[in-house]
Amino acid sequence: MEQFGHISAEQTKARLDNNEIKIVDIRDEQSFALGHIPGAFHLTNASIQQFMQDNDFKVPVVVCCYHGISSQQAAQYMLHQGFEEVYSMDGGFEAWRGVYEFNTGQAE
Repeated sequence: MEQFGHISAEQTKARLDNNEIKIVDIRDEQSFALGHIPGAFHLTNASIQQFMQDNDFKVPVVVCCYHGISSQQAAQYMLHQGFEEVYSMDGGFEAWRGVYEFNTGQAE
């Protein structure tokens, strides 16, 4: 995959339920703490090395931001780091929250 793909909140949920993907959330710490997709990894400049060490580069990665804009640049970056299949979630966390409002993960 030379270019990241796009994925909807519904497709993300289906693939997450089947344990087929990893989700990284690039929003700020406070927003992530207030709510995030269950199982999402909070990806920051400080945590990216840990994510790369702990995850298989062959497992698809979905990047989530606020509205699906910033995640596109981060998804391209993840491809350049060697992840083979990367997606930007269209509509971001706001799209997820609009569909799965009561399934929003809380900070652990």
